[in-house]
Amino acid sequence: MEQQKIHIQSQDARILEQEQAIAQLRALVDELRLLKSGLEETLEEFKRQLFGTKSEKTKTSPASCGDEPENPPAKTTVKEHTRTKKKKAARDERYADIPVRDVIIPVPDKDRLCPYCNAQMILLGYKQVRTELRITPAKVERVRYMQEELICPECRKDGDGTIVQAQTPVPLMAHSPASPSVVAYVMFDKSFVSIPYYRQEACMAQLGLELPRETMANWYIKCAMEYFQPVYDHMHRLLLQRDIIHADETTCQVLREKGKAAKATSYMWMYLSGSDGLAPIVLYEYQAGRSGVFPKAFLEGFSGIVQCDGYSGYNQVEDVVLAICSAHCRRKFYEALPAKRQKKLKLLDINSETEVKDIELPGPEQMKSMIPAEIGLVFFNKLFFIEKGLKGMEPEKRREKRLEKEAPVWEKFWTWIETLKPLGGSKLEKAVNYSVNHRETLQSYMLDGRCELSNNKAERCAKSYAIGRKNSLFHASVAGAEATALVYSIIETAKANKLNVFQYLYVLLLYMPEHKEDPDAVKTLLPWSDFIKERCTGLIDVETITPENKPQLPI
Repeated sequence: MEQQKIHIQSQDARILEQEQAIAQLRALVDELRLLKSGLEETLEEFKRQLFGTKSEKTKTSPASCGDEPENPPAKTTVKEHTRTKKKKAARDERYADIPVRDVIIPVPDKDRLCPYCNAQMILLGYKQVRTELRITPAKVERVRYMQEELICPECRKDGDGTIVQAQTPVPLMAHSPASPSVVAYVMFDKSFVSIPYYRQEACMAQLGLELPRETMANWYIKCAMEYFQPVYDHMHRLLLQRDIIHADETTCQVLREKGKAAKATSYMWMYLSGSDGLAPIVLYEYQAGRSGVFPKAFLEGFSGIVQCDGYSGYNQVEDVVLAICSAHCRRKFYEALPAKRQKKLKLLDINSETEVKDIELPGPEQMKSMIPAEIGLVFFNKLFFIEKGLKGMEPEKRREKRLEKEAPVWEKFWTWIETLKPLGGSKLEKAVNYSVNHRETLQSYMLDGRCELSNNKAERCAKSYAIGRKNSLFHASVAGAEATALVYSIIETAKANKLNVFQYLYVLLLYMPEHKEDPDAVKTLLPWSDFIKERCTGLIDVETITPENKPQLPI
């Protein structure tokens, strides 16, 4: 009996040992599976970086529904969503602002007699046959200022010739052929159309003008620094008085910068006003790095809400509330999805015109059939769906609705986040950590109905600069980078205020040489002034208003 007990105990011990070994092996298998998943994820990311698209742009899925128009256009029903067709604008509407010139096509003299009775035919009227568009390419001409001189004939008899000379316009640049129109043309092509100087040089040659790229660069830098800086500084002071500022930054390269290699990375920072109902302001600033001291210095004196991404440098800005962009956080979960699922699950856009049904948050049973990254994406899509419905509301009403509808979504999201145990180093872990680290600031937008759920406004401004950077590749000098920041600030603020960009550049260069030291004049030349709106909201016009024939500023 004793031997049997010993044998049974030894068998039990072996079974227990085997069960422990099996449990350890199962744990090891699970760990290896997670490791394999992480390595596959890393491999897919490398493949995407090497062979995939470099853009962060994602296709919008059927977005949330908005208010129905009084007379909705025709709708075409397709699978899973209803797409609203835009009403096509008639030609007369599209060309409403373009000047019209009627060309009379006369009947030849030989046909002006009646073919039946040979009587002289009289005019019945004119019939419009068709309308076509004509473009007159840019024209370069040399303008010589001929100063009139008067002399007194009586004084001349006495040998004392009294001479009076006409007052000529102040030149844009002393001892230079540069004019407001040609410099505005260079700036417009460089920073609005994103045409590098060497291409502009070739285009100028086709117009009969030999204008070296070095000369264009010098004109660009000097005029931006001398004439746009006062306007920029005034807008900067006004921006700091606002309650909400969007901020972002993007990379750039400067070849000649003291203490830095030519290949070193520098940064272009963007700061713009929020949806506060006031005239929009968009400012760019060049800095050699990405340190938090740069936004801290630029925003010194500002006390309000800064909408930005999760970059820790913004924490150095004092006396502000940070509102972190939810689109950045959502993107982390989107990137944690396998490539095949990314194609099926799209990111909802607040401004999308495509309608979808309400997005239901997944329940416990439904979550079992979904991967964590997919669940996180649904939470954020739900928030963006709600935001779509709140678009256009008064700020206070919007804030109340957010607390009512979006706050519960955030509570469920954080409860779900606490249940996750992602693999170390995986994209899911990065998404979870990003969310947890910015738990409070992700919800700061609910403090003010004028805040946005995302920081896409600033990202669109960064994209405008990035398009030009892609064509020009780099800045040759720090002065060039700083001048670029000034010109982009003028251009993007003009766009935001719905001005004709070229015309605004031209008008500034027309008046600033005489008024750059006058604060009242600078105020009159801001993009939202009545003086500028009257002259810069129509078509390009460099013939009616010229340096020698421009109206006086109302100051």
